[in-house]
Order: sequence, then C-alpha cells, then structure tokens
Amino acid sequence: MSGAGATSPVITLLTDFGTRDVYAGVMRGVIANLAPRARVIDLTHEVRPQAVADAAFLLEAAAPYFPWGTVHVAVVDPGVGSERRILCARTSRATYLAPDNGLLSRVLERDPPARVVSVENRVYFLPEVSHTFHGRDIFAPVAAHLAQGLDPCRLGPEVDAIVPLELPRAREREPGVIEAHIIYADRFGNLVSDVAVGDVPAIAEAELGGVRIAGPLCKRYVDRDPGQLLLLEGSTGLLEVSVNQGSAQEALGAAVGDELILRLHSTERSEVS
Repeated sequence: MSGAGATSPVITLLTDFGTRDVYAGVMRGVIANLAPRARVIDLTHEVRPQAVADAAFLLEAAAPYFPWGTVHVAVVDPGVGSERRILCARTSRATYLAPDNGLLSRVLERDPPARVVSVENRVYFLPEVSHTFHGRDIFAPVAAHLAQGLDPCRLGPEVDAIVPLELPRAREREPGVIEAHIIYADRFGNLVSDVAVGDVPAIAEAELGGVRIAGPLCKRYVDRDPGQLLLLEGSTGLLEVSVNQGSAQEALGAAVGDELILRLHSTERSEVS
C-alpha cells in the first residue's frame, strides 16, 4: 500500500524543529524535488524539544483523520546520529516513518502494522548524510519515495520488535479510585490524561497537585463558569483537566507526568484494570 495510486499522495510532517529555523522548510524542499505531486501537510513543528511522548500522543491523535495511503513522518529524535534505528511501519491504511525511540508505540497499538522494517538502504537517502539532520537527509527523501509507491521491504530488513514508550499506565489503586497521569498539555493549557472517558463512567471528583476538582465530567467548557476548573470529555476521547477561558496548566502548576487521582461514585465501577 502507498499513496502512489492517488492523484496527489499525502505526506504529513510532525517534528520538534519549530518554525523559527529552516529545518522543516528544507524537509519540504527535499520532498518537493523528489515527489512534486505530493501534498505535504504539517501536523505540527512545535513539539517540545526531544519530547518523544508528546509526539507519540499527537501522531496517534491525528493519524485516523488522513486518507488511506498517507505517509506519516515523525521526527522527534534525541538520538540522531547514534546507532538508533529508523523504522518504516506499513499498516492497512497508512505508512509511518520515525526513529525507533518509542514514538510509534501508541499509533501502532491503534493501527497494527503488517510489517516494520529498519530503514538502511542508502539508495533512497540523499547522497550525503549528516550526523545531525536525518530529517533532511533520510526521512524526507525516504518519505518521498514511499509516497510514489516504494515498497517498504526495499528499505531494509524486517524487525521483530520496536522500542516501547516507557510510560506509567492508569491503574485502579483501590475500588473506586483510579491513579492516572497527565500525558500532554496543549497550547491552551488543557491537561490530557491517560484515561479514556468511557472507562470512568461517573467521576465524583479528581485531585491534581493537591487541588480537588469537582465532577461530573463536562461535555463543554461553558458547563463551568469562566475561570473554573473542570473535568472534560476531550476531543480525543480522553479525560482532560481544563479551565473555562483559562489554562489548567498554569492554574495548577502541572506538568506532563503528574499524577491525577480520580474518585468514582461508590455505586460505579471503573473499566481501568
């Protein structure tokens, strides 16, 4: 499967390069030279530097909304220039290209791959490969070739296992009490947790950083007065801690990795194991 059959194959870019420097633009330039018909869509270049877990969450959240055959390129790569592998994963609906550092863990749980290969065939790289800019010299040209129909098996040997993303998972601490975690904070200061809304049917309250937040779950920010904390059914299907017309991250001084305690009504059971 590839984007070759489409009139304009789609390639997405997700990086921590920012937009101040030319790195993201240069990747687009390499793709334009090699696959001029491809549509390149920037998911974001504002991932926090080296924040692999943030990138993994964002890729998982975005990928389902793209056409069949899309090539997703994710470059948040603290190990660039080292012996770490670059992976190409082909699934029933998309192709993913990323360093083997846990970045693909979340999306491949949702969209299991038929094959994952280690990207090693220099025929599909730029002629000169730097030690510090694999986004330009490897990821961009390989993505261009994939978008034009290259079979991933041409890139290198198949791999049996990928590096997992080592993160704590939500668990039931005791009946009716869930120990969850903040896994992402967006630009509005909404704090995304690792608990699916459907797994916690009736929340009495939550606690984050010593601050209690009253339930129940809200469907809209305006279900609370401006400035009030709320527990929100987020657009990704995960529970979020938010502030109507404000930043929960600033209000609570919270950060990714912080523990979030959820207390359910005594008559309800959690689906979290």
